Amino acid sequence: MAPPPKRRRKDDQTEVIPNESSKSPVVVFAHGAGAPSSSEWMKRWKDMIGKALLAVDVVTFDYPYLSGGKKRAPPKAEKLVDYHLGIVKEAAAKYPGHPLILAGKSMGSRVSCMVAAKADSNVSAVICLGYPLKGSIASKREETLLQLPVPTIFVQGSKDALCSLEKLTAVRNKMETVNELHVVEGGDHSFKIGKKHLESIESTQEAAEEEAVKAITKFVREVLGEL
Repeated sequence: MAPPPKRRRKDDQTEVIPNESSKSPVVVFAHGAGAPSSSEWMKRWKDMIGKALLAVDVVTFDYPYLSGGKKRAPPKAEKLVDYHLGIVKEAAAKYPGHPLILAGKSMGSRVSCMVAAKADSNVSAVICLGYPLKGSIASKREETLLQLPVPTIFVQGSKDALCSLEKLTAVRNKMETVNELHVVEGGDHSFKIGKKHLESIESTQEAAEEEAVKAITKFVREVLGEL
């Protein structure tokens, strides 16, 4: 296991030095279509993933269509790939020698998969949080997964209206790369679980998310070797 982050004094303030172990990954985490990187959901999952993976950094960003703080409909995912790839290359250059992992929420997971398929992306693994398999051209969304050359884990809510687990399983069976699925029972597209379901299983939203993060951590460790 990699050592915890160090701390040092600088200009009378405490500066946190990222974990420098060469096995500590850098994660590039992309937001979904409906909310920016500053959303509470994104901030919470950024924190959980970063801590669980002992990441040297979790890089978040906003796609250009959200510039100016105005809420706009996103363009086609294909038009976001170059910008996303630029962010990935910057992260890789900043942390040379560290494994590069892409993570994404919904639309961000789809674009992450497209970036990972690029020959010059040098990605070790992809984390798809609510992959949007259902769409106007579902075949294209399937094709994105079939073209993936790197290990991928899917975290999906069992009640996700944008991704049938049955359909996802069928696509996963056709994927040539190593892949895994963790299901958040009762969860919607953002893994939110209804109160009645939580009461019926005598659990909490936090516990369900912790289990999802454990599954992600286990998968990544198996792909990269023990962190």
